[in-house]
Amino acid sequence: MRLNEIRDRPGATSAKKRLGRGIGSGLGKTAGKGTKGQKARAGVAIKGFEGGQMPLHRRLPKRGFNNIFAKKYNELNLGKIQGAIDAGALDGSKPITVEALREAGLIRRAKDGVRLLGSGEIKGKLAFEVTGASQSAVKAVEAKGGTVSFKSITGREKPAADKIKADKRAAKRAALLAKTEGKGGKKAKGEQAEEAEAPKAAKAKSKPGEKTKADEGEAKKAKPKPAKTEKSE
Repeated sequence: MRLNEIRDRPGATSAKKRLGRGIGSGLGKTAGKGTKGQKARAGVAIKGFEGGQMPLHRRLPKRGFNNIFAKKYNELNLGKIQGAIDAGALDGSKPITVEALREAGLIRRAKDGVRLLGSGEIKGKLAFEVTGASQSAVKAVEAKGGTVSFKSITGREKPAADKIKADKRAAKRAALLAKTEGKGGKKAKGEQAEEAEAPKAAKAKSKPGEKTKADEGEAKKAKPKPAKTEKSE
């Protein structure tokens, strides 16, 4: 062994870190020591902060909205279904359901159902059980003697908001009508009682020995009329 061949054991020494030599070195800017102040604390989000200036995401206009209740349908045209029947992948003699379309390879997954569209033509009488269909598709199927029935596969369909509001208004009208009828019935009974008690009250108010108008009227009716005498000639 020679003196110039003497070496330290592997790992005994390491190269000095060259700090602050650009971001490409991996140890530029903060040199691996992180940041100070607000950014050194946890739970601080400064993304989009522009030093108090109105941020870009607030300066830009907003258009439209995302409907969180929107449903995703598989849309199929009549022409594509007829092509699958001609190829033998789909049996047209049985009802064409969402499951049958998936097994035939026309759709990958059911999603929220299948919506039938009217592009293309069908050759025979077909029975569809789908989630939805366009008017043109329904007319085309019925023209060939087929049927289109709607069936939910998710069970998440709810009545339209207009129908719910109409039912509430009808219920309010019915309750108000019942309330007014109840008040009218009570008033009618009270009036009948007052009419029945009126003659009794009039008799009670009159002094003993005095004749009321009603008594005088009865007396006149009861008084016999004098018989007519024949005039002499």
